[in-house]
Amino acid sequence: QVQLVESGGGLVQAGGSLRLSCAASGRTFSSYAMGWFRQAPGKEREFVAAISWRGGSTYYADSVKGRFTISRDNAKTTMYLRMNSLKPEDTAVYYCAAVGVRTLLGQNDYEYDYWGQGTQVTVSS
Repeated sequence: QVQLVESGGGLVQAGGSLRLSCAASGRTFSSYAMGWFRQAPGKEREFVAAISWRGGSTYYADSVKGRFTISRDNAKTTMYLRMNSLKPEDTAVYYCAAVGVRTLLGQNDYEYDYWGQGTQVTVSS
C-alpha cells in the first residue's frame, strides 16, 4: 500500500504560480504511476496530469497543457505539480493518486488505487 499527502495549495492571483507536492509513504513509490486530479465545487473530479513510474512519460489535460508540469523525485518519494499562469477556472481541490501499473497514464479516476486527501487551490481574478 501507499499513503499520499498533498501540500502546497493556497490562494493566488490570476497569472500567478503554485507548486503542489504529493508525499508518498512506503518504499515502493517508484513502482507506481501517479496522477493529479481536481474537483471544483459542483463539478465532477477531472483529470489534470499523469506521470509514469520513472517520469519518462507524462500526459496532460488540454486545459492545462503548456501551463502545468508534472514531475516526480523517486528518491524523495514525492510527486509535484508546477502550475503557472493560473486562471480562476483552475480553482479546485487538487488530489494526487497512485496506481500499481508502472506505465499507465490513466485519465480516469477509477484507474487509480490510492488517493490523497486533497489540497485547495484558489485563484482570484
